[in-house]
Amino acid sequence: MTGDTPGAPASATLEASVSDERRRPVKVGLLLPHLEGSYLGGTARWADLATLARTAEDAGFDSLWLADHLLYRIPDVPQFGVTECWSLMAALAAVTNRVELGTLVTVTPWRNPGLFAKMVDAVEEISDGRVILGLGAGSHEPEFPAFGYDSWDHKVSRFEEEIGIIHTLLRTGRIDHQGRFHTLRDCELRPRGPRPGGPPIMVGAVKPRMLRILATYADEWNLPWHQTVEELVAATPKGDEACAAAGRDPATLKKSACLQVDLPDAAAWPGHELLRSGRRRAIRGEPADVAETLRGYAAAGVSHIQVWLDPNTVDGIEWFAAVLADLDRG
Repeated sequence: MTGDTPGAPASATLEASVSDERRRPVKVGLLLPHLEGSYLGGTARWADLATLARTAEDAGFDSLWLADHLLYRIPDVPQFGVTECWSLMAALAAVTNRVELGTLVTVTPWRNPGLFAKMVDAVEEISDGRVILGLGAGSHEPEFPAFGYDSWDHKVSRFEEEIGIIHTLLRTGRIDHQGRFHTLRDCELRPRGPRPGGPPIMVGAVKPRMLRILATYADEWNLPWHQTVEELVAATPKGDEACAAAGRDPATLKKSACLQVDLPDAAAWPGHELLRSGRRRAIRGEPADVAETLRGYAAAGVSHIQVWLDPNTVDGIEWFAAVLADLDRG
């Protein structure tokens, strides 16, 4: 692998986002309901997702997020699918103007890393540089054989090679690589997107090998879903230790967290069992209470929060706008 600079941050970030223009202590993003059965008891069509995206942008959200899954087969839960996220990423880039667009998280074995870097640059171009590139090795084994992938075995080794290729291509625009799983000969990204160094890279990690990869390549650490502030603080030293082992200042690694917010007096959508683990840890209360909880995460060092709203609807987004307004008052 040539020309790689592990650990280097993206050459440019959207520091002029709406959260910087106000006194908001933490960026807040919305995870869109593109899971089958997760929208008003049914499945959101593209027109629904576009409406939700525009509503969220108008309400003051800083970012929009999509999960990268293909098919869920969970014991004791009805099987459900997920609309492919990078097709939606391109579409969202075309119908929004300000919000950042991120993935929670892209499963690297499902897309050739060279072609995938081209896809990322294309969405960067459409969005004028608003992508946050979440990357991971995959977390739900049944998806792999169902769609013809045999890459569940050695998945962390694959991920390490693939994130290295993607990182090099996005940061430098070229690579010549001979590895265990991939070979790329004199590969170049041409034309490039609006940010010469590509988008910031975010990785979710808990175990030592993934934390080492995170410290080597990522700009942001996405901590596991539904962690309390106390759990997040307890986990932070693991990331600091991984950065120190990689010769990197831990302060250069941003932190983000995924949370579920249950709206008051809102009936749970009929498919709420899809996120039953999140329901036990959901944040509840009036807008001022939710805003105060999010301030606690900011005080613990989180710079970006991704929320799943229940119900995840236009009305839910408009309710949450009061939370954003409270945060903006400092």
